[in-house]
Amino acid sequence: MRIMRLGEPGQEQPAVMLAAADGSRQYFSLLPLTGDVDGAFLASGGLDKVRDALAAGTLPVLDSAESVRVGAPVARPGTVVGIGMNYAAHAAESGAAPPEIPVVFLKPSNTVAGPYDPAAVPPRSNKYDWEVELGIVIGREASYLGGKEEAAACIAGYVTANDLSEREYQLPGAAGQWTKGKTLPGSTPLGPWLVPAADINGGNLQLRSWVNGEPRQDSTTSQLIFDAPTLVHHCSQYMRLEPGDVILTGTPEGVALSGRFPYLQPGDVVEVEVEGLGRQRQELFRAN
Repeated sequence: MRIMRLGEPGQEQPAVMLAAADGSRQYFSLLPLTGDVDGAFLASGGLDKVRDALAAGTLPVLDSAESVRVGAPVARPGTVVGIGMNYAAHAAESGAAPPEIPVVFLKPSNTVAGPYDPAAVPPRSNKYDWEVELGIVIGREASYLGGKEEAAACIAGYVTANDLSEREYQLPGAAGQWTKGKTLPGSTPLGPWLVPAADINGGNLQLRSWVNGEPRQDSTTSQLIFDAPTLVHHCSQYMRLEPGDVILTGTPEGVALSGRFPYLQPGDVVEVEVEGLGRQRQELFRAN
């Protein structure tokens, strides 16, 4: 069961996709259940309602779904939380020691984009970078949670994410700050779909990325320093996570910051994939 939002920006409609063993796909509208895939839908047990409706055969078929733009699978989150240096090898290639507690930063909700939308390189950017990440979608309010078990119960599901980052804006230098490098419009493509936590093991998924077809990153979420429930619990001690919020769990080694690869340029194509959560593709262009 893969939850999607289909349509032009601002006009997306909720859908669910079922994939058969032979690779064929069926799409169904979720409009009989909800107007959108948002916090209210998730908090009200929406994913279970979808499962029940599929079993009952009450959802309308979408015959032309594959010709429609795919939006982010969650309507504009209230909060997007980023986690830095959550893979030891990435911390090393960044010139840092692995953190002893999670490194947390925030991204505006207007950074969220669809998984295949063109991605803008900022006008003065010289060090635009890619980061494939596992994204956590929150399904119920999380505040001052008591432990990892409570935290795991707050995870609605998982998504593929790309945390596009401008390193010259982010890191020390000319007033470099993480906020400046991580909050550029459209810099958080999500999707193509949301997979419920009950349907996938978020703790052991392969993550990969490519630039112009050449491999860049190849790791697994089993290498996370802080796993998904740990991150939800930790963040809940400092902020109130609400249904529909998204936590980006960090990226593995293999980014341009390592010095092994060139930074992104207009015309480049970035692809990122998390096993079972789908593959994204962004073509880069220079913003005016």
